[in-house]
This record gives sequence, C-alpha cells and structure tokens, in this order.
Amino acid sequence: MQADTYIPRRLDDAWKIGFWNVDVAAPVLFFFFVGYLSGSKLSFAACMASGIFLSRWIARLKADRHPAFAVHWLYWHLPANPVTAMRATPPSHIRRMVG
Repeated sequence: MQADTYIPRRLDDAWKIGFWNVDVAAPVLFFFFVGYLSGSKLSFAACMASGIFLSRWIARLKADRHPAFAVHWLYWHLPANPVTAMRATPPSHIRRMVG
C-alpha cells in the first residue's frame, strides 16, 4: 500500500493561457483578433502593438497586489448589470457603509 499519492498544492490558482494569467493574455488575444479582422498588415501590427502594450500595463498594475486585483478593480469601476450584480454585497456606487 506504499503508493505515491499526488497532493495538489495550489487549488485556487488563477486561470492561465499558457504561462500567462487570463486577464493579462486577454488584451493580446482580443487585439490579435481585431487586427486579423482589419485585413491590413499595418493595422494588424498596430493592433498587436497596442494589445502587447495594454497587457504589459495590466501586468505592471497587478504586480505585488492581490491575485484578484483586476476583478476587484472592474467591480468598483464598471457599471453593474444583471449578469455581474452580486446579491450579498452592496452596489459599487455606494461607497460609505454604516454599521
């Protein structure tokens, strides 16, 4: 009964695309798609450059912060809709809470 048992050490890791987190890789993939749809090599290069720039900016913004910093930032700065609204927390436009 001496079997090597694999014990996972990181159950709550962020989703990844290759080596990159989803929130860092998403701008590059989105701008790659937009550049592909544009049909011009120059606009494709411009879209890819802006996607890489945006993903590097997001990576630097997230450095040394909570792993879910991007989700928290989106919650506080984007308007709520029925899909993203949470029932257990107050709306994001209410900044002061008493109690």
